[in-house]
Amino acid sequence: MYKSIIIGTGPSGLTAAIYLARANLKPLVIEGVQPGGQLTTTTEVENFPGFPEGILGPDLMDNMRKQAERFGAEFTSGWVEEVDFSKRPFTLKVDGGQTYQAETVIISTGASARYLGIPGEQENVGRGVSTCATCDGFFFRGKKIAVVGGGDSAMEEAGFLTRFASDVTLVHRREELRASKIMQDRVRSNEKVKWALNRLPLSVATDESGAVKGLMVRNNATNQEELVEADGVFIAIGHTPNTAFLGGQVKTDANGYIVVKPGTTQTNVPGVFACGDVQDTRYRQAITAAGSGCMAAMDCEKYLEGEMIHDWSVTLDN
Repeated sequence: MYKSIIIGTGPSGLTAAIYLARANLKPLVIEGVQPGGQLTTTTEVENFPGFPEGILGPDLMDNMRKQAERFGAEFTSGWVEEVDFSKRPFTLKVDGGQTYQAETVIISTGASARYLGIPGEQENVGRGVSTCATCDGFFFRGKKIAVVGGGDSAMEEAGFLTRFASDVTLVHRREELRASKIMQDRVRSNEKVKWALNRLPLSVATDESGAVKGLMVRNNATNQEELVEADGVFIAIGHTPNTAFLGGQVKTDANGYIVVKPGTTQTNVPGVFACGDVQDTRYRQAITAAGSGCMAAMDCEKYLEGEMIHDWSVTLDN
């Protein structure tokens, strides 16, 4: 029986663990299959405050974990398969048959970037393949970039990357784009953007040294294979929030992201809080995730102290 259990790590979960542990609440942190979250697949992190020379993503997460452990947070590995938020204490079932109970739960399971599933993609994540322009665009100053996608997020990524790249080629498997007209017009007016529409991505191409040199595509009009030259390939086809295990017990939006009361981390279930990318459809940055982890811990602490009144269900329903 725990005062609080945190599901997931990453910047949000580990920050929540640090704050709760310092409050002497001895939280249990359940790490998933990728402890540390998406930053463990990132090489250099240059935009997290406090590291003027940058820091490796895995090192940043390891430092956060050690900090939480220092104050008394407990860690266990496992995959939460089922939760019961219908009665108190809350019950969490983890793969392997282990069951935990808690008075409060913080969900920080993140959102997984969608990938194309083509050869050379996963092998080069963090080495020329990325899913975050804000995180990695700086590393491609004066270089060629290919962006894959046809929605608003792809348009945003392409536009942002023109600040750094010599040129950006937008690759989409169809002739028509899903993005809103205003987003399309904005990108089409950018002289740095080239277009490779009606092209199906086949593989990430590398040179003899293993460096990314472009994206192999099939021209659907001619059925011929082509190389879209690029030093970096950015996949912008969306994210999937890791909320399936909740079984619909926490309110989510149409895309599966947890809905929280604006300005807080409170879900529609009293005593259950959400932080990080699992409830963030807009920013998805390490620093904003860490900030929301701090908020979740403070909201959780106030709830345990009886200072938080659950009177906002109408806000969430609307």
